[in-house]
Amino acid sequence: MKPLVAIPLGDPAGIGPEIVAKSLARKETFDVARCVVVGDKNVMEQAVEIVKVPMKIHVIEEPEQGIYEEDIINLIDMKNVDMKELKLGEVSGMCGKAAYEFIEKSIELANARKVDAVATTPINKEALRAGGINFIGHTEIFGALTNTEDPLTMFEVRGMRVFFLTRHVSLRKACDMVTEERIIDYVKRCTEALKRLGVHEGTMAIAGLNPHSGEHGLFGDEEMKAVYPAVEKLQAEGYNVVGPIGADSVFHLALQGKFNSVLSLYHDQGHIATKTLDFERTIAITGGMPILRTSVDHGTAMDIAGTGIASDVSMVEAIRLAAKYSPSFKQEI
Repeated sequence: MKPLVAIPLGDPAGIGPEIVAKSLARKETFDVARCVVVGDKNVMEQAVEIVKVPMKIHVIEEPEQGIYEEDIINLIDMKNVDMKELKLGEVSGMCGKAAYEFIEKSIELANARKVDAVATTPINKEALRAGGINFIGHTEIFGALTNTEDPLTMFEVRGMRVFFLTRHVSLRKACDMVTEERIIDYVKRCTEALKRLGVHEGTMAIAGLNPHSGEHGLFGDEEMKAVYPAVEKLQAEGYNVVGPIGADSVFHLALQGKFNSVLSLYHDQGHIATKTLDFERTIAITGGMPILRTSVDHGTAMDIAGTGIASDVSMVEAIRLAAKYSPSFKQEI
């Protein structure tokens, strides 16, 4: 039986509802997954009308009640959006709160093993704040609601996987966070996260921080103080890891299949590599949690919300990867 994927609708004022409607109308999505949308019926109906897809909405309370046929969108209706107040393309507290509630319900379903994975759509940080939601984004919400202290972020695009040692901090602070202890901890947790996705073979590479990985201290000593000692200790413990490998070549080598993953040392280092390769198909996978979550890696695109022109390529890919990894992920639990 095809994996069952929950899809929270995202910010109702953004493009989330439109890309969900488009992606669920595609045969390539139907062929790999059974999908349950967690959202608001009126918002979903509006999105279907905007993108003009021949889909019918079937309201359910539990995933087991779904009718998983090509022309049907199975929807758990949260009834939390006032269409009279909804203005597409505008940030509002109502939409931020609704988006959070969609995610919360999706996580509840995944925690209860009623769905196999969650594939998330864009939310808006300003709208969350305006709605009184004290989380900066998806990763923090998933961490809190699954009791995961420090969720891992992994990008996948065309088979290349990239983890991040640091995420939403300044570049100056990111450099300070490149420590031997942190690298050891992350490599161990990233290795475990890969195993839960069914990836048991291959070598993880650690990207260099400085140009040419510092040239043995000529251009910075972070590699000498942190990366080399961490790699030596990890290898002694049996971990299949190498590094530092210069950031100007490590991602190319990973794309060729030399490495099963790369540990990027700061946010933009890995983001630039993946998104330059294929922006729309770069998918975020949150690791280290008891549930599987994939996500589009673009924003709410408020400027084009309601026009119907938003691309659903990333949403289709997020659903595909959720379906791809969920069988292995369940086996590892």
